[in-house]
Amino acid sequence: MSLSPSSTPDATPKLGAALRQRHVTMIALGGIIGAGLFVGSSATLATVGPAACVSYLVAGIVVLMVMRMLGEMALAVPGVGSFTEYARIGLGNWAGFTSGWLYWYFWVIVVAVEAVAGAAILQRWIPAPVWMIGLVLLSVMTLINLLSVKSYGEFEFWFASIKVAAIIVFIAIGAAYVFGFDHTGSAVTNLISHRGFMPFGAMSIFAAVPTVIFAVGGAEIATIAAAESDDPAKSVAAMTRSVILRVITFYVGSMFLIACIVPWGSIVTGHSPFVAALETMRIPGSADIMNAIVLVAVLSALNSGLYVSSRILFRLAERGDAPKSLLKLTPHKVPRLAVLLSSVVGYVAIVAAIVSPQGVFLFLVNASGAVMLFVYLATALAQIRIRRRIEATEPQRLTLKMWLFPWLSYAVVVAIVGVLVAMGSDPALRPQLMASAASLAVASAAYMLVAKRPQRDGTATGYLSRMGREAFEGRE
Repeated sequence: MSLSPSSTPDATPKLGAALRQRHVTMIALGGIIGAGLFVGSSATLATVGPAACVSYLVAGIVVLMVMRMLGEMALAVPGVGSFTEYARIGLGNWAGFTSGWLYWYFWVIVVAVEAVAGAAILQRWIPAPVWMIGLVLLSVMTLINLLSVKSYGEFEFWFASIKVAAIIVFIAIGAAYVFGFDHTGSAVTNLISHRGFMPFGAMSIFAAVPTVIFAVGGAEIATIAAAESDDPAKSVAAMTRSVILRVITFYVGSMFLIACIVPWGSIVTGHSPFVAALETMRIPGSADIMNAIVLVAVLSALNSGLYVSSRILFRLAERGDAPKSLLKLTPHKVPRLAVLLSSVVGYVAIVAAIVSPQGVFLFLVNASGAVMLFVYLATALAQIRIRRRIEATEPQRLTLKMWLFPWLSYAVVVAIVGVLVAMGSDPALRPQLMASAASLAVASAAYMLVAKRPQRDGTATGYLSRMGREAFEGRE
């Protein structure tokens, strides 16, 4: 029995391998650290209070478990190219098709949202309409992605480096203020004053997890980038072993320090709590410094969004789930048409954001709200099934294992389902769940149409179908 897709048809174009370990590591860090931390965390702090740091810890643990699952599958079944393909191997073609297209949709919406957010920030310094700045930003990032994967990797490396450096500096300054240089005695007491550490009760911690989990998600893009690196196995192993733990430390540590420095009741949703903390510590130029860092975070997410969405399209085309024309590569091994198609959808979404911000664009954003949870759930279920088949046939493949299998894997599935249920019971989040369910229904209907087409067993899709069957049935 062979689980490796290394024997896919030779006629299928192959992406390059220009990324290095440092690129993949920083792509993983940058994928998680974005505007959701620097600005979006204000909503969590304002509605949960100091206990928000626990919400981030719970969400971070769920994402850590999913990444560990991905690491196990990536090393046991290498060469798949996109982590959504593990859903295909473990659960069948329907799961691979819907996971791939839903994940692509999620990132093209991220592209539009980040372009608009970046334009709004730049408008502080550039007297031009938001839509114009947004289109220029998207055009620049499209050009970067069209040049080569190395150009994307270099830009993302430096973008992510700036974000990581900013958080480390903030944590160092904040820790010094709280534990060494605060002579007012107010810093630590902010955790327990103003109605206590959990002003809205213990359940508020878990009620915030559905919102927080979207902020801490994104590390999985490193598994996609690893496919274009010089050592995919090493890159994935490093990402699953240490990178996610660092990110959890960044999130939980910064939220804890902010809660110590700033009375949570004074935090305003939509305004960076990092700026509020820096101003409390009397750091000059706090607003401009953080706006510049948030802009970097936005550009990083925009850059990664185009990269990921184009590679997902390439993999879908490789499996016969998207037009074969998307497989065409430039001399620098870039899927040009896939990049351009993702960019065009981003342009359309930006126009929708300007023309109908509370109508069409709001629906598009809501329709991507729970998509990542659907994809994570499919990934977790696929890991359980793939792991059992590998243990029964080729256990030596398991060089990196999910902790406490199967119990932790089951716990992850229960946790994700619990988050979806929590979204359905929250009036503020229910529209996102319903709109995302509509996205799932559309993707499923599209699969039913595609599945009616005759598939030749020599295609990549046919190969993966056989590979999945062999994995489950234990055949040679």
